[in-house]
Amino acid sequence: MIVRALFFAFFFAAIGVPISAQASSATEAALAAADDPVAEKRLQALSKELRCLVCQNETIADSNAELASDLRREIRGMIHQGQSDQEIIDFMVARYGDFVLYRPQVKGATLLLWGGPLVLLLIGVSALFIYLRRRAGRVGDTAAPLSAEEESRLAALLKETDHP
Repeated sequence: MIVRALFFAFFFAAIGVPISAQASSATEAALAAADDPVAEKRLQALSKELRCLVCQNETIADSNAELASDLRREIRGMIHQGQSDQEIIDFMVARYGDFVLYRPQVKGATLLLWGGPLVLLLIGVSALFIYLRRRAGRVGDTAAPLSAEEESRLAALLKETDHP
C-alpha cells in the first residue's frame, strides 16, 4: 500500500511540474497579448528567429523550456523599453553567440557551418569516383581470356540452358 502511494506521489509530481510550467507560460503570453498586441507580434517574430539553447532544435517560440520562457520575457521587456529588433538580436548574439540565431549569418566564423556539408558531400563523391575507377581498372586487369577448352565448355553449358 505504501509503495503504491509513493508511486502515485512521484508520478503526479513528475506530471504536474511540466503542466504547471506550460500553463504559466501560456497565461503569461495571453496576458501580454492582451496588453499590447503589436509588441506581442514583434515578440513572436523575434522568437522564431532565435534558437532555444536547451532544446537546440527548436526556436524559443516553440520551446517550453524554462530558459526559452525567460528569453521571451527578456525580449518582451526589451520591446517595452523601445529597443529595435536588430538591437535585441545583437544583444542576444553578444550574450549567447551566433548559435542563438536559428539561421546564422554567413560570415567568416560561420563559413564552415554553411559550407561544411557541401565540402563533405564533394569529398565523398570524389572518393567514391576514385574508388570505382580503381576498382574497374583492377577488375579489367585480372580477367584473363578463356582457353579453347573453357570456351567449348561454356558453349556446351549455354546450349544446355537454352534447350532443356
